[in-house]
Amino acid sequence: MQLSASERSMVFVFYVCLTIAALACLFPLIHIVSLSISDTHAVASGWVSLYPIGFSLQSYKQLFMGTPIVHAFLNSVQITGVGVVLSMAFTILAAYPLTRTYFYGRKLYTFAIVFTLLFGGGLIPTYLTVKELGLLNTYWALWLPGLVSTFNLLVLRSFMENIPSELDDAARIDGCGDWKYLTKIVLPLSMPVLTTLALFYGVGYWNSFFNVLIYMNETTKYNLSVLVQQMIQSQTMLAQMNSSDAADQIRLTPEEINSAAIIVMVVPIMIVYPFLQKHFVKGVMIGAIKG
Repeated sequence: MQLSASERSMVFVFYVCLTIAALACLFPLIHIVSLSISDTHAVASGWVSLYPIGFSLQSYKQLFMGTPIVHAFLNSVQITGVGVVLSMAFTILAAYPLTRTYFYGRKLYTFAIVFTLLFGGGLIPTYLTVKELGLLNTYWALWLPGLVSTFNLLVLRSFMENIPSELDDAARIDGCGDWKYLTKIVLPLSMPVLTTLALFYGVGYWNSFFNVLIYMNETTKYNLSVLVQQMIQSQTMLAQMNSSDAADQIRLTPEEINSAAIIVMVVPIMIVYPFLQKHFVKGVMIGAIKG
């Protein structure tokens, strides 16, 4: 299609704005990577900006040898893996009945679910509830209160409602029950939106910070987000790392250690996202539009 002069100028403006936005998001990450692999003297002198000066992996070496980051990484994997499985399972089991016209009271349930988007119990009542249930200092305090996201539930319900009713009729004629219809027909057709929602849940659990901070009493149960935050705010861990490496006379700066820790926290999501990207836009758009 031939574009007019005004349309071409508008497209040019869009590309310029998107390029600026992309660079604004990319520059901080490039700076962090450069700090983590640059020479210690260059970092301490403030010479590192958008490209590394020298090359050294000493920050990663001391990070893994002198901090409990591996244990925190495994905690993050456990929180994210179990949390995504539980959240996806209950989101599916909650969304599917709301699409069935014969489900008695589905409007009432839908209203009750949407109501939680507008009003919440608040931090103190939620904490007291978790405490009374005996969930403090367990990962169930992270999984149960946010087990189902209302937004994700509504997106999945809208997607399932768009599945042609003829498929349901044909399945009923062949003697297919609800469980078989859900697992054999609905879920395979819903893979784009399911992949997208799994990504939403995964990023949320992986970046869990405040809930871990208030519900976990033992430092051995902290995840990467909390550990990195403590490393950034406290210089005690850095001093211990430097003193333990006195034989090599290597004194790393806080910027190097913190940058390496941030990269370790960000890389897993960066690795997973490209595999899910092709489903991302399709899943959100199809699940958000009700035809």
